[in-house]
Amino acid sequence: MQRPFYPEGPELAHLYLLHPPGGLVSGDALSFDIALGANAGALLTTPGAARIYRAREAATGQHQSVRLSLAAGSSAEWLPMETIVFPGAEARLDTRVDLAADSRFIGWEICCTGLPASGERFARGQLRQSFRLYREGRALLVETLNLDMVDERLYQGRAGLAGQNVSGLMVATLPAPPDDETLEALRSLGPGQQPVLSVTAVDALLLLRYLGPCTQQARGLFESAWRYLRPGVLGRSACAPRIWST
Repeated sequence: MQRPFYPEGPELAHLYLLHPPGGLVSGDALSFDIALGANAGALLTTPGAARIYRAREAATGQHQSVRLSLAAGSSAEWLPMETIVFPGAEARLDTRVDLAADSRFIGWEICCTGLPASGERFARGQLRQSFRLYREGRALLVETLNLDMVDERLYQGRAGLAGQNVSGLMVATLPAPPDDETLEALRSLGPGQQPVLSVTAVDALLLLRYLGPCTQQARGLFESAWRYLRPGVLGRSACAPRIWST
């Protein structure tokens, strides 16, 4: 972790999480265990895309685990760059967020399968991905993707990824269920574009999902939503990490 930055004052730190090798090879296990104390605040991001490289012939898997625990009155923003899963990878990506009764959270995860810029499809390999969000031990959201390219139906089917290589999930805990104006403002970010951007609410939990061809486009949509939602969730205007401009 680089030294913390405080562009918004001492109450909220901007933290950049570094993994010097830049990616995971066969047998690697990378774990982030992040705990925020009472009334603490942190924005967490990464300086570049994470990479899950092709596994060896023995198909020894690669595993990344992220665990965030938020104490009473704290807030966390989990805003990493995308994860690129190379063709032939055997990847497992698990994220779990545990909230106290009054802690606040905004986060996203974006995943690209294959190397579209090089014309390489994710024609073989596996991706097992989960995102779990709990408040006081009660599950608010449990998302699971189990993609095995031995059978491409999930990848190609409209009920799955519809042949798109980039998927993203963004979640935000709101102080109250969102009104129609909020939902329409967020949905207006996506219409007229080829990729899918959906916006739904489950009580006071807001969910945005992206499905399309471009990680930059996914990040742009999620960043716009983050700028819109942050004042209502954290009581702060958007302050983008400096690393995003480099």
